[in-house]
Amino acid sequence: MARKNLLEGLADLPDDTGAVSSYPMRGAGKSLVRSLDDLAKQAEKFLEGQAVVELDPDQVEVSFVKDRLSDDDEAFRELVEAIRARGQDSPILVRPHGKIDGHYQVVFGHRRVRAARELGRKVRAVVKSIDDRAHVIAQGQENSARANLTFIERALFAKRLGDLGYDREVISTALAANAASISKMLSVAERIPAAVIETIGAAPGVGRERWVELSLLAGKASNTSRIGEVLAGTGFAALSSDERFAALHTALNRKAAAVRKTGGAAQKAKWQPSDKAVLAEIKNTGKAFSMSMKAKNAGRFGEFLSSKLDALYEQFLEQEGNKGD
Repeated sequence: MARKNLLEGLADLPDDTGAVSSYPMRGAGKSLVRSLDDLAKQAEKFLEGQAVVELDPDQVEVSFVKDRLSDDDEAFRELVEAIRARGQDSPILVRPHGKIDGHYQVVFGHRRVRAARELGRKVRAVVKSIDDRAHVIAQGQENSARANLTFIERALFAKRLGDLGYDREVISTALAANAASISKMLSVAERIPAAVIETIGAAPGVGRERWVELSLLAGKASNTSRIGEVLAGTGFAALSSDERFAALHTALNRKAAAVRKTGGAAQKAKWQPSDKAVLAEIKNTGKAFSMSMKAKNAGRFGEFLSSKLDALYEQFLEQEGNKGD
């Protein structure tokens, strides 16, 4: 049997009745789309054979879940110029707005709506009545196929879906990603404060593993003040998104390296015999060891220890050698 179209259930939903659809999707692991080509075909099939209408961009509202950090990039400018030159090649998908009569909500195609608005043109669209669950799945899959969302944008989208109450099955299907990938996305988006991610931006040149590294550094409470210092630093805002990521990553890495170099917290101890004539205070960092003594017999006992150091060290080496036998 051929693999079931993940968007197939959407095509048969009731139109403009307001009825809640039942999206027929079970077992995300079995139904994940295998490639970007598959995802693109899903979107094409979903729009195929449907009536395309022209809408005033001012009638079209954004999706209830954001999927991009910024639209002000080179790719968007290229889209605007392409639509200016040859028109809008493919329609967007919208659904009737649930709260504003005569308005629609974008399922996918936000950038095409914005480009049409900037050019003063109508936007070509397919209108379908679908529920929220089907909406986020269609939005996530179409964006995964066409929008070139960066890792951190996909991670934020996954977190937003989770915050809205969607389970891992829906999130996995929407992003065409397996459970392990979704877990990594969510852990990164949870460790790094949203305000920090927004300040860094989409970072198109930064992949998953470097974001994971940054999230581990940013997740340490001891780094909170350092993050604030870097983000507020002179010239930080003028950097590109990739450069902002690199600046923060480098700063936190240097701090971590400095902590490793100086070692962990020193181990401290005290020793005192039963007659309390000597009190020894001991400090050990692993690479440095110090002992200071005070009280009645401190001076004489210290001289006694000093005179025995050669013999004690020989005894230490012998004991260490026996450990290796």
